[in-house]
Amino acid sequence: MAQPNKQNLALFDLDNTLLAGDSDYNWSLFLIGEGLLDAKTHQERNEQFYQDYKNGTLDIYAFLEFQLKPLSQHPKKFLDELHLKYMDKVIRPMMTEKAQTLVNQHKAAGDLCLVITATNSFVTKPIAAAYGIEHLIGTDPEMVGGEYTGGVEGVPSFKEGKVTRINQWLAARGQQLTDFETSYFYSDSHNDLPLMKMVTNPVAVDADETLTAYAKQQGWPLISLR
Repeated sequence: MAQPNKQNLALFDLDNTLLAGDSDYNWSLFLIGEGLLDAKTHQERNEQFYQDYKNGTLDIYAFLEFQLKPLSQHPKKFLDELHLKYMDKVIRPMMTEKAQTLVNQHKAAGDLCLVITATNSFVTKPIAAAYGIEHLIGTDPEMVGGEYTGGVEGVPSFKEGKVTRINQWLAARGQQLTDFETSYFYSDSHNDLPLMKMVTNPVAVDADETLTAYAKQQGWPLISLR
């Protein structure tokens, strides 16, 4: 008979959860500020997609086509250098002490820690690393010959897609969600309810109205990392 996994699993959403802001939305604003995107056309669409996300009506593939296209217009080496500037100028001011403390507590307990985010992994992997989290599931931009194509590889980690992706990730490690006696998922968004309902310990973090109402109804903890 298989022994239960003594290690706990701690899953973290990134935007507006570990970060006091949205790395995807701000990446577009950063590119506009750097003169790499047209302000008028891009900013309006960026705002609309962000509202759709908050309203739960986002067409993820339309958004990804919009969001990943700029990656296909520049060499990866240039994008990596640009991201260093983005981290310093935009992301580090959004990283909160409370979020880092929470991550550190889970790491100190020996928990398996993972950031799972709808935002693409080019933008988010360095952010997860800055929090000291080795593992990341993000929406993966397609690459051919070491450069981004503007397309998507695999299932976007959004809504039910997060459930699919965590199951795939664990399966590749010879594990499944039910192997963990205790599993946490920290999120701010009602878009994450499909995965929040799967873990033993869902936690609403600086949550939107829909998630706040649902969490109260279910008796889930509501916390702030701001």
